Amino acid sequence: MEIRELLGLAALYFGVAFSTIGVIGMVRLPDVYTRLHASGKVSTLGLWGILLGAALLLEGVWPRAVALAVFLVLVQPIASHAIAAAARRSGVPMALNFRDDMPPIEELSGTEQP
Repeated sequence: MEIRELLGLAALYFGVAFSTIGVIGMVRLPDVYTRLHASGKVSTLGLWGILLGAALLLEGVWPRAVALAVFLVLVQPIASHAIAAAARRSGVPMALNFRDDMPPIEELSGTEQP
């Protein structure tokens, strides 16, 4: 095996292991906000490892892997924020052992929500 193949396999194993840790976090964490944190961070790092491994192991994958990694870096924070904001506006409660420092939506917007 060449060093490139070893690095590719190591990156693949890292990505799969990190994604597995994220799945465990999704099952064990108590509410949508902490699950969103786990899924957002883990999906980014796990997918980066898988993309790096695929780019090292497969010929001609580098341009697509880089494009997908850039797209992921741009879209993942926006998607996580949108999901968290929708959950907050919908009134999804936080787990009981967390403190909510955000004021109610009505105080933020200055208008009453229906």
